[in-house]
Amino acid sequence: MTISASLSGARRADINLRPFGVAFVLIVLGAWYLTQVVGPRQAALYVVGALLGVALYHAAFGFTSAWRVFIADGRGAGLRAQMLMLAVGVVLFFPALAGGTLFGNPVTGLVQPAGTSVIVGAFIFGIGMQLGGGCASGTLYTVGGGSTRMIVTLIFFIVGSLIGTAHMPFWTAMPQLPPLSAVKELGMAPALALNLVVFALIAAVTVVVEKRRHGRLVAGQSQPTGGARWLRGPWPLVAGALALVVLNFATLALSGRPWGVTSAFALWGAKAASVVGIDVASWTYWSSGANAAALAAPVWKDVTSVMDIGIVLGAMLAAALAGRYAPVWKLPVRSLIAAVVGGLLLGYGARLAYGCNIGAYFSGIVSGSLHGWLWLVVAFLGNVAGTRLRPMFGLEVERLRPTAC
Repeated sequence: MTISASLSGARRADINLRPFGVAFVLIVLGAWYLTQVVGPRQAALYVVGALLGVALYHAAFGFTSAWRVFIADGRGAGLRAQMLMLAVGVVLFFPALAGGTLFGNPVTGLVQPAGTSVIVGAFIFGIGMQLGGGCASGTLYTVGGGSTRMIVTLIFFIVGSLIGTAHMPFWTAMPQLPPLSAVKELGMAPALALNLVVFALIAAVTVVVEKRRHGRLVAGQSQPTGGARWLRGPWPLVAGALALVVLNFATLALSGRPWGVTSAFALWGAKAASVVGIDVASWTYWSSGANAAALAAPVWKDVTSVMDIGIVLGAMLAAALAGRYAPVWKLPVRSLIAAVVGGLLLGYGARLAYGCNIGAYFSGIVSGSLHGWLWLVVAFLGNVAGTRLRPMFGLEVERLRPTAC
């Protein structure tokens, strides 16, 4: 059978065969290895990570660009897709979290304190999103898709995360509310209704802003038809939103808690620092509890690390299928500087805010956590500041003057 037949009409010349083969083999071998040394549940989470990478890449589901085009040009399709994702998310997550079990297994949400550290961290993270060129999930899937600039962002994301762990005792001592869950404080049904109303209001605001700016809702990119679209992309934003929430729910079922990304970056930084002789194990953040256990254990036992690696490989597979895996190694100096600064801000901000656009915003809100909503408001303000700073680093601010309705 030809590649054309096996991939629903995709032409051999359209597929980057070498990166496709590398990604496919690493996904299969990785799943087999994790099954042997950790267990089938860890292998399944690795595959879920790979599927997240495919969905993120094919739908181009970037939180950073969605916020930037709304801030700069009033286009709200990306934000509306996020509200749909969150709405479906709370419908799925709130009943499971209220009951405390899912398919017979105990589950818990990502509910964290809301206070000074979240305010400072989310604002810093928002600026970093626009300078670094991506959020946490966006950094991973664009690295997998062949973006060499985002490799720089990821490296300094890790560095910033490690620095953040060193400073956490200072920030956690600042004023903050205890972890508050709307599901527990209000009850499942009232919390669900309140969240759905807020999502609808935010979506409505984007519609009003977009119509005032452009006179109509801006038509999205035309999508290819046929089965090949689902293998080669691009996907509609709605399809990406639904895929992400279903895969996050699968993560909850398999790991007992929602999807997160950036705790792995801090762990990778700590392990690298330990190798070069820095005694991170004595730091307060790494000296007890789950963090100490993660630092002492092999990285393949860490759920978040396994899923992050899966995201990179899944995005690489998707980019190769789409024929768009083509790394460019020559980058402007100002763009590289922005990647360094942005990466540091992303990493440091994520630690202070108890998560990123995934762990704090997406998974925080579908967990009913007050800190998720605080993160959303403050990070959006940070994105406004970051969007205004982009021209200083030679980065474009997308604008569109549409003719379609």
